[in-house]
Amino acid sequence: MASINFRKLHRQVAPIIFIPLLLSAITGVAYRLGEDWFGIEGDAAEIFMVIHQGSYLGKELRPFYVLLLALGVIGLIVTGLTMTKFFGRARPERPGAKLDFRKVHRIAAPIILLPLTVSTVTGVIYRVGRSWFKMPKEVGEVFLNIHQGEYLGDFLMPIYVFLVGLGVIFLLVTGINMTGIFRKRRPQTTEEDS
Repeated sequence: MASINFRKLHRQVAPIIFIPLLLSAITGVAYRLGEDWFGIEGDAAEIFMVIHQGSYLGKELRPFYVLLLALGVIGLIVTGLTMTKFFGRARPERPGAKLDFRKVHRIAAPIILLPLTVSTVTGVIYRVGRSWFKMPKEVGEVFLNIHQGEYLGDFLMPIYVFLVGLGVIFLLVTGINMTGIFRKRRPQTTEEDS
């Protein structure tokens, strides 16, 4: 049986969920901060939640969107973990290496790992549970409260959401820069140029 190249899998999954996860992170933060700090309510706040959980796809597809996005995030977490020293597969760092996207990504990932995992898992349990399994609202609220850090209290909850969202955006930006998508292409030389 061939071994799985987790680094390659990580690099292939990341660009696929980049835009949906970026939108979900930005709108999740905007919703929470808009409500708590700026007093935005009603339809103005709800537009952020529509984007955050993919409600623009329709009520029937919303749980599929959340589930697929969550599976992508969990996949990135698992494949990312396999590239760490915990599993003995981390590439050795060059002594005196400058601070680049890879190094920053490697430093930030362990910091955001636990809050991102908790938020992802509880968010998908809430949405899928409420949509497909008719989870009672009271039970769903427990998962939603954990998802958005409500257990930290009114003061810390928006800060927690902001930091988790910022961490996700940071990992997305540093990670996508390592894929080579934004690298400048070298001009091709022809025989006439030589």
